[in-house]
Amino acid sequence: MAEDAILGFLEKQEEISDSGKFAEEHGFDHNEIVNIIKSLNGFRLVDAQDIKRERWVLTDEGKLYADKGSPEVQLFLAIPPEGISREDLQKKVESSIFKIACSQAMKNKWIEMGKQVSRKVQNVDDRVKDLLIQVQSGELISQEDIEALKKRKLIAPQTWKGYSLRKGPNYAPKRKKAATDFTKENLQRGDWKDWELKEYNFEAKGQLAEGGHLHPLLKAHVRNRLQMIFLHMGFEEMPTNNFVESSFWNFDALFQPQQHPARDSHDTFFLKVPSTTKELPEDYVERVKLVHERGGYGSRGYVYEWKREEANKNLLRTHTTAVSSRMLYQLAQKPFAPKKYFSIDRVFRNEAVDRTHLAEFHQIEGLVCDRGLTLGDLIGVLYDFFSRLGMTKLKFKPAYNPYTEPSMEIFSYHEGLKKWVEIGNSGMFRPEMLLPMGLPEDVKVIAWGLSLERPTMILYGIDNIRDLFGHKVDLGLIKKNPICRIGI
Repeated sequence: MAEDAILGFLEKQEEISDSGKFAEEHGFDHNEIVNIIKSLNGFRLVDAQDIKRERWVLTDEGKLYADKGSPEVQLFLAIPPEGISREDLQKKVESSIFKIACSQAMKNKWIEMGKQVSRKVQNVDDRVKDLLIQVQSGELISQEDIEALKKRKLIAPQTWKGYSLRKGPNYAPKRKKAATDFTKENLQRGDWKDWELKEYNFEAKGQLAEGGHLHPLLKAHVRNRLQMIFLHMGFEEMPTNNFVESSFWNFDALFQPQQHPARDSHDTFFLKVPSTTKELPEDYVERVKLVHERGGYGSRGYVYEWKREEANKNLLRTHTTAVSSRMLYQLAQKPFAPKKYFSIDRVFRNEAVDRTHLAEFHQIEGLVCDRGLTLGDLIGVLYDFFSRLGMTKLKFKPAYNPYTEPSMEIFSYHEGLKKWVEIGNSGMFRPEMLLPMGLPEDVKVIAWGLSLERPTMILYGIDNIRDLFGHKVDLGLIKKNPICRIGI
């Protein structure tokens, strides 16, 4: 055994000066000797010192020429004394070496190239092959020969690593294996008294426990923080468990015309099975139809033929405002009481996926329903809401939405980017949406919405939404990302 050989040698001799020579003399593989030396050195049975030697070794091409001969000699031997045509010579010599063989043979003035290839000398020595064999055997060759072989990429430098070693402070002719297990039987027998016990490492860390991790969108102070802000402001969370919605609640109830581009299959995911809904409040459907076709409540409507089959189509909801329309309709069926609602959930749009867009994302929505609300109330609520997110510098820009009038885009000044960034949309629901539901005429609804992904990307320094949400998310992101604190 190699370990016994090393320890036995050091018992009689002062040192092993070269592990490579020791391995060769005792018939061991040097890699095996190196591994044992590292182990013995770790337990301080020996003291090992590194040895490094530079040497030349053959490349794959060099090994091939050492075996078969250099290309120029192979070419020379393929030429008969009477000469040979170039085409026939190419057939006798491997194509991979023909070009270099011709070049070297002509450089050595061994052949003459023309229509016929002929020898200029009768015999040649394969000096390249001889030098390669010498290098392979570990023999020394001149620096000039080394440079010539290196230039042809037939040899390459290699660093040989080995050790010299002496006895260490814990040296023993035979290593005692430290015991790691201690049983009741060992105590009873008393054999443990002769053991060498392995030291207990109190600094060693145990295996990390694997467990569940919150996705950044769910971590505290992002989604949970937003929920807490709404709750502290007196809002009530809407049930958003219906990903599948009818076109009626998603579009028609919001006074969005059936010819609107958002209702095209290029922008919305429609279901094949079940393709249509079976339950809608018929009296309310009739009122919605009339306001679309003929108007009312101070509006002339869209003046088109409203089709029930379009309203019946099922789809993956494109916004959580579909939930808001259901909640407001239910509110209208009872004696009126002011309400504040919010929701945070997933919506779906048939969009091209890129760095800032996905086919599904999360929408945050808030609305207030009360008598006599104005645009000033909406702006005041927005300042209150966004200030709790740490966004105190706001400005508003007029916009258009089919179901809100007036409508505003919301901008916040981003201190890091040093510019105004759009953060959401807002407005007051139109009478054409609210009055067909049965709400009193003096009741107004102010609402706003934003995505959950955009503030989360800013907080976590993510510039590609696909790194945050979807099937390509790195699990390391979920495990390692800290909880971000936002707001005050």
